Order: sequence, then structure tokens, then C-alpha cells
Amino acid sequence: MSESGEISEFGYIMELLAKGKVTIKNIEKELICPACKELFTHPLILPCQHSICHKCVKELLLSVDDSFNDVASDNSNQSSPRLRLPSPSMDKIDRINRPGWKRNSLTPRPTTIPCPGCERDVDLGERGVSGLFRNFTLETIVERYRQAARAATAIMCDLCKPPPQESTKSCMDCSASYCNECFKIYHPWGTVKAQHEYVGPTTNFRPKILMCPEHETERINMYCELCRRPVCHLCKLGGNHSNHRVTTMSSAYKTLKEKLSKDIDFLIGKESQVKSQISELSLLIKETECNGERAKEEALAHFQKLFEILEDRKSSVVKAIDSSKKLRVDKFHTQMEEYQGLLENNGLVGYAQEVLKETDQSCFVQTAKQLHLRIQKATESLKSFRPAAQTSFEDYVVNTTRQTELLGELSFFSSGIDIPEINEEQSKVYNNALINWHHPEKDKADSYVLEYRKINRDEEMMSWNEMEVHNTSKVVSNLESNSHYAFRVRAYKGSICSPCSRELILHTPPAPVFSFLFDEKCGYNNEHLLLNLKRDRVESRAGFNILLAAERIQVGYYTSLDYIIGDVGITKGKHFWACRVEPYSYLVKVGVASSDKLQEWLRSPRDAASPRYEQDSGHDSGSEDACFVSSPPFTLVTIGMKKFFIPKSPTSSNERENRVLPMPASIGIFLDYDKGKVSFYDTDGMKCLYERQVDCSHTMYPAFALMGSGGIQLEEPITAKYLEYEEDV
Repeated sequence: MSESGEISEFGYIMELLAKGKVTIKNIEKELICPACKELFTHPLILPCQHSICHKCVKELLLSVDDSFNDVASDNSNQSSPRLRLPSPSMDKIDRINRPGWKRNSLTPRPTTIPCPGCERDVDLGERGVSGLFRNFTLETIVERYRQAARAATAIMCDLCKPPPQESTKSCMDCSASYCNECFKIYHPWGTVKAQHEYVGPTTNFRPKILMCPEHETERINMYCELCRRPVCHLCKLGGNHSNHRVTTMSSAYKTLKEKLSKDIDFLIGKESQVKSQISELSLLIKETECNGERAKEEALAHFQKLFEILEDRKSSVVKAIDSSKKLRVDKFHTQMEEYQGLLENNGLVGYAQEVLKETDQSCFVQTAKQLHLRIQKATESLKSFRPAAQTSFEDYVVNTTRQTELLGELSFFSSGIDIPEINEEQSKVYNNALINWHHPEKDKADSYVLEYRKINRDEEMMSWNEMEVHNTSKVVSNLESNSHYAFRVRAYKGSICSPCSRELILHTPPAPVFSFLFDEKCGYNNEHLLLNLKRDRVESRAGFNILLAAERIQVGYYTSLDYIIGDVGITKGKHFWACRVEPYSYLVKVGVASSDKLQEWLRSPRDAASPRYEQDSGHDSGSEDACFVSSPPFTLVTIGMKKFFIPKSPTSSNERENRVLPMPASIGIFLDYDKGKVSFYDTDGMKCLYERQVDCSHTMYPAFALMGSGGIQLEEPITAKYLEYEEDV
């Protein structure tokens, strides 16, 4: 963007500010650093695309470095007034303390920091802070707001003698501000300085050219579409972006500006809708607050009822214990009084001594008889002492084990239906989408409702489509190609509904699915290949034919590829198909080939004794590097030994580590006949692995080749019968 364009844009923003359509407070939220919570100062762009102050990045690195050097000093950085981040977890500190800790590197110093914006760990690479781009656009906007906030404070001339005058211009080349007189003196007409770029008064002097952080002397002139970051031509030729798709900076600028403008226009056009949704959210907030208070009151009432029950039971238990205690103590007191009477001059013994003093025989006999019985009873009690009551209260121990467990499990009332869980491994998308879920309480649910909707940023939020299901899987058809869809499911028991499951996002193929089977007539070698009855699976069997041909070991024998093609050709449109290569396969090739090239392959005799014949090069030479055809009549990629090999290219790095990828579970092929382009996908997430131009002047066929042990299984279209087959399995 030119400086005049930026000034006009700034004037437009200031006009909106003056009219009150845009408030500084609202826009300021986008200009606050997530680490220091202040306006950005020299913001840098992290690999996760979030921006953070240059100083904050250094503080984060210091905090990680301190943890790396001394775990005991984990509080040293918490006193920083700018960094408001939690201290590193013990797990992170443990990882840092391991020798050589650094993601994908042997460097023993940590360069991974937690991003304050997304709270994920980001790796700054070997160059650390030096490898990060400066966000000049954000820096310029922040400076504009600083100027708007301090509009009453003028920027003074840097060259005036005291007292300085108010500046009217700032030179971006000189990085200084001037008043009118000083500007004329230091930028005289007809000199080189007169050609300097000048703007309105500012304190933000940024360089005019954005340089590559990897190659500091090179200008940024390309944009990597895979990494979504600017790069230079050296990054593309032999750097980390050699195999990535890049575009010119002008094209990326135009595309991204159009998208951003379109998104902004969309948001502005939906202002009334946003306001209505904000009003709805305000009502929902009030309703939530009221419902929350009501739920809180109900919960307190339930707990109060429990408290009352516990208080009542406590009173009953305490009363029973007190009654038993009083009864036992009374018995002990009575028994103790009886024994005290046996003492001399006390009680019964004293009374008996007084009776013995009676001289009248008749009176003595009358009293002594009863007294004698009492003394005999007391004498017997002395021989076998037994307490009148038990001192233990074992029968009065309160057992609260079961109640404690129940109270520990005390939770909110549930509808009685568990939330279904979508099985991501068994759910997939091909020509249709197959959604499979698991429900812990399957027998309790009468039915399920599967909901799905298309995820599209350019249109209004799509409404959920509902499908009633009476089992735990469903095929969803009529989905648009090259689109993202969200799926979720909930269970029903009568009129009671469970909450929705976690959403599953699936990416549909880039084109309609092309249906075909293996051709058993055209070029099929039944001596080496074994085709099943359904003609959707082929296996290569290296048997006695090869051994017999190699009977002279000293000479050796070289095998050739065995080709097999699809039984349907393509003459127009966009088509997509997928297949699975068995993990034990030694060498398998998949792709497309034209009808004339197939005739050459399938009808020409093989020179099996020559090791220089390479079937996928298109010529009889010993080197694939001899020439590169920009649009050959075929394209095949090699899969084998659990690896996916990207073909060589004259415009990208041909180093081994850049060409060898892990073998996907399922490989997708997308042919755009009209544009003459073929692409290869990892169907798990529909990620494009490799694409190139192909000559589509003739009928194109799905082509496959095998050598040694191997197997190819065509992806089976998903239909209603697929569910019956899965249940039978």
C-alpha cells in the first residue's frame, strides 16, 4: 500500500472516529499485546500468526531459559511488571531440563515459548527472535492510534534550535521530523534528499523494504501458500519452502486484500444482524443470570433440607446416648452405695453392730432374721463382683459410610441419558459421509438425532440439518464437494433429550467420486496379478515364474512393473477416487495415464533383462534426470515400504528428506481434465501431498502398477448397504 493510500485510509478512520462510528476503546482491543496487556511496541509475528511485542518475546525466552538453567528460580520472572504469564508447569520444566531439549533440533538451548494468544507452544527455530517477521502494518496502526490519542500533543521538530517549532513533516529516509523551514534547509530542491519519502508528523520510522529473516540480504518477493508467510527466492530455490507452492507477492497482496475487503464488507453489511444478535445475547445473559440464581436457591434449599434432616438425626442420636449414659451411671451409683454400706461404721455393718447390742431375745430375733439375709447377700456379692452396667457404647456408634459415599457422589440431576460420542476412527467421508457413534447406555435411548451443517465463512451461518436415526450409524448424502461439514448427535428417551455430542469436522473430496473397477481384459497379467471377484482389489504375487527366469544366478534377472487400469475412462470434468495400498507392499504406483500411453505400455514387449528401463519416465534411459516434461501424458506416484515418494521436479528440492513422506492410510487422486491437472491427497483431512500438470488430450484412465509383493484396494463407495455390511462384519 502506498503512503498516500495509507494517509487516505487514516483520514477515513479518523472521520469514522469523529462521527462516533468507531470508538478507540473497541479498536484498542485489537492493538493490545496479549502478554503485557499494553499497546504493541515493535510487534513480531509468531509462527502461529499471533503478534507479540519484541520485548515480551525476549521476556518469554528469558523465563524459559531461567527454568532451563535453574528450576529453583521459577519465581524470578514473576515480578516483571510487563509479563503477566503463569509460571512454567513442572512438566514443562522437566522437559526443558532434559539435555538437548528443543523440538526437532539437537540444540541444547530451549527456543520453544508459550504463545500468550493461543496458549500453545511455538518453536522459534534456530534463529530465535531474529527469524521472526516484524508486523509493520500493525505497528503503523498502533502509531496512528497513539497520535489520535495524543492529538493535543504536537510532535516537535528534531532540527530546530531551542525552542523547537512544531513539525509538519517526517522524513522516512532520515528518520526525523521537520518544521517547514528546517525541511527546506535539509532537503534542498534539486538534491538527492529532495527525493526522500516524507509523510505527516510521526514517531514511527519503519524501513521501506521488508527483508527475509532467513536470508538477511534478500528482499521478500514471494508468498508461501502452505506456510502462509512471505519468503524470498532463495527460500524457494533451496530453503525450507523448496517443495511448497508459492505465488508472487503482488498476487498474494491482491488475493488477501480482496478476501479481507470482502470479509469487512460482509461484516459491515451484517451490522443490523449483529446488533440483533447482540440484543439476543443480552437477553440470554439476563435469562442465564436469573436461571442461575434460581438454580442456586433451589440447591441451597436442598442442602438446607439435608441440614435439617442431619440436625434432627443428630438430636435423636445424642438424646439416646445421654439417656443410656444416665441409666448406667445411676446403676453404678446404686451399686456403689451398697458396697459403701459394707464398710465398718457405715450402713449395713454399723446397723448390724447396733442390733447386736439388743439384749431382749425376742426383739433381737425379730430384727436379726431379716438383717442376716441382707448380710448373706452382701457376702455373696463380694465373692463374685459384677458391675451393674456396661461402660462401652459400641452399640451407639453411628455408621455413616454409605451416607458419606452418597454425599460424595452428590451431583446435579441428570436426565438419565448419557451423551453419545462420535467415533472418529470409524467415521469417514467419500462419496457420502458415514457417521458412527458410541453410546454407553445404548438400550436406554429410543432414538438419536444426527445434526450436520456446512461450515462456510462467506455466507451466513448455516442452520443444522436433522436426521432421526434408530441405530448408532448413519450415511449422509448430497454433500457439496470440497467443503467442511460439522456433525453432532444427541440421544432421545421418550421426550427426554441428552446434550449434543462433541462436533466432528470432516472435509469432503474436492470433486465428485469417480466409480470404476479394475479392468481384467486390458493388459491384465494373470500370471503375476490376482484380481478378486468384485474386481475392486488386486494383489501382486511374485512366484515361480520369476524364480525360473532367474535360474542363472550369475546373469541376474530384473523384474518389470505389472500394470492394471480402471475399466472406465475420463474425457471431461473433475473426478476423485481413492485407494488403499497394503502396508506390506514393496512397490506400487498409482495415478493416471492417457489411452495412447497405455497402449505403448501394455502392447510393447518388456526388456526384462535390462535394468535401465524405467516405466514411469516415458523413455528408455537410465536416469530420471535426463529431462523433465512439463505436461506428460501420465503421472504416477510411487508408494512402497510404508512410504509415499514425491516425484522429482526441476523447480523444487529433490533431496530425499523432502521427497519421502509416511504412507497415508488412504490415497486420493483428483483429476481436473479440463485444466489438465492431477493432485494426490491424504484422504484423512483431504490434505494435498503433490500436484502437477498432465496432458489430457486423450482419454484418461486410472492407472496402477505393482512390482514384487503388494496389494491395492479401491475405496468402497459409502451407501446404505455399507451399514448392513459393517453390522454383519
